This record gives sequence, C-alpha cells and structure tokens, in this order.
Amino acid sequence: MTDKTKSGETAEQPTPSEEGRKSATAADSIVQLGQTSIPSGESNIFCLTIIGQIEGHLMLPPQNKTTKYEHVIPQLVAAEQNAKIEGLLIVLNTVGGDVEAGLAIAEMIASLTKPTVTIVLGGGHSIGVPIAVSANYSLIAETATMTIHPIRMNGLVIGVPQTFDYLEKMQERVTRFVTRHSRISEEVFKQLMFKTGELTRDIGTTVIGGDAVKHGLINAVGGLGDALKELNRRIGERKANVAEGGSKA
Repeated sequence: MTDKTKSGETAEQPTPSEEGRKSATAADSIVQLGQTSIPSGESNIFCLTIIGQIEGHLMLPPQNKTTKYEHVIPQLVAAEQNAKIEGLLIVLNTVGGDVEAGLAIAEMIASLTKPTVTIVLGGGHSIGVPIAVSANYSLIAETATMTIHPIRMNGLVIGVPQTFDYLEKMQERVTRFVTRHSRISEEVFKQLMFKTGELTRDIGTTVIGGDAVKHGLINAVGGLGDALKELNRRIGERKANVAEGGSKA
C-alpha cells in the first residue's frame, strides 16, 4: 500500500504482516526481557531492569516474577559493545535470589567501561545489595528498602565443618564486593547483617531510603529524574575526557 505525502510523493506503508512481526517481537521482548526494546540506536542510554527474584542455575516456579541472569549477561555485553550506547541505567526492585548469579551480574556491571547509575525502587534486598552498589553512582527512592542478612542455603545441608566453611567463604565474597564498591565499612556492614530482633524470622537489618545513604551503602536519595541527570552528567564528562585526550594526541 502507498500513501500520498504533502510533496506529492508516495511513502511506503508497512504491510500487515510486517506490523504483525514487529508487534510479536515487541511482545517477546516484554515477556522475555521485561522491556519494550533491546539495546539499539534509539537512545544513548540503555535501561536494564532487575526485578522479582534473581534466577540462577535452577529454574523457579512459573508463577514467580524472575530476572534470568542468562538474559541479563548478553544484554550487558551488547550494551558495552554498541558504540551508540553511552551509558547504562540499572533499575532495581528485587527480593534477591541466587547468590552466584547476582554476584555475576554485579561484577559485570562494575567492569563496564561506560558510565553506570543504579536506582533502587521498591526494594533492593539480599543479593540485590551488591548489584545496587556495583555502578559508578547509586540512588535509592525515599521509600525504598534494602535488606541485609547472612547467606542462606535451601535444600539438603550436610552438617559438617566444610559446609559452614563454604558458607563463610560465600559470605566473604559478598561482603568484600559491597565494601569495595560503596562507602560502608566492613565492620558496619557485618553489624547490620548479624543484627537480631529487627527481622521477624531472620537476623539482619532492613534500611530505608536515607538510612542506606547514612550507612554509606548508597550515594544519594533520589528518583528517576535524578538518576538520568547524574548519568547524563557522567556521559558528558566521559565525552569531554575523550575529546581532550584526542586533542592532546
């Protein structure tokens, strides 16, 4: 089908089959990745969402809202390689999940060369804490919460010293990452982690908004506008540094 333009020329209109394919692709992206588009040239900022429960090596029940790490890792690689993507915004509302999968995502975000900003909306609990602090700059909504607690194991646990040594090493991995990528000290982080009486069925601490900033976990309290403003500022600085380096050469 064709349509007359104002200049008298004809413009090609997409056929119904093409529109159907585009709609199907968009729907697949929403279902599989939780977003309306994959990294492309439409924007210089790539938005990555970490929502629900972080799924690792074992599949969770279908009724669970999950973020699959095998989906997230290729997206991060694509965003890093795409020259049109100049910065990444990571939005978190997660209850936590698989420890190694969460750490893998956090390590990849921390190793990106492009400016990154994370924002915690709703919650960034458990293994979501390392992901929240993995970016160059982190924000948290005023009403958002972050739960800090020791690592737990599901399923069969063999009560031998080696099992507890393994858990301790896993815990140290999380602690080292968080303290290395935030302003919180190891002592304060462990105090929050092993605090009793605050969580009903577990030990640990839930910090809300400004408390996360006071403890040094998160850089600032803010919303989406603040996150985008900070990310654009860092993108501008990176461009200026690259231009300055090129002029000196």
